[in-house]
Amino acid sequence: MPRTVAELLDAALALPEAERAELAELIEATILSPPSSLRPAWAEELRRRAAEIDSGQVRPVPWDEVRRQVSDAL
Repeated sequence: MPRTVAELLDAALALPEAERAELAELIEATILSPPSSLRPAWAEELRRRAAEIDSGQVRPVPWDEVRRQVSDAL
């Protein structure tokens, strides 16, 4: 039975956080190009940042660490 986007979103939001994150990763992996609504400058910025991470030039900081640093700063 086909479902609407709204119904799928409601079902996804009812999942535990870890499962929502897994679902988001799985869906994101199927998207080959940025959305058409993304401004060209932002698309280029995303490509540049991804290349920096891929090359090892930049090390991503886990969200929990960022949140802790912000909390400590406040």
